[in-house]
Amino acid sequence: MQIIDLRQAIVNRVHDNTKEQLTEVIVDSVDHDEKALPGLGVLFEMIWKESSTSEQSQMVDSLHRHLHQENGGNPSPS
Repeated sequence: MQIIDLRQAIVNRVHDNTKEQLTEVIVDSVDHDEKALPGLGVLFEMIWKESSTSEQSQMVDSLHRHLHQENGGNPSPS
């Protein structure tokens, strides 16, 4: 019996997707069912690891701004 961890299963699922298909996966997952959040987390982890320190800083700045907006950073309900 082969055991595949969650990260590998998610990567395998989108590995052969085109850029358009990857965009669709992200757009369809944002603000929808919470079951998609682990997948988005794995995709974000891949982006983070390939980003420069400057790019990582920009992402953190953007997240920090979002979390400190008037609504307290609460995500909109699905």
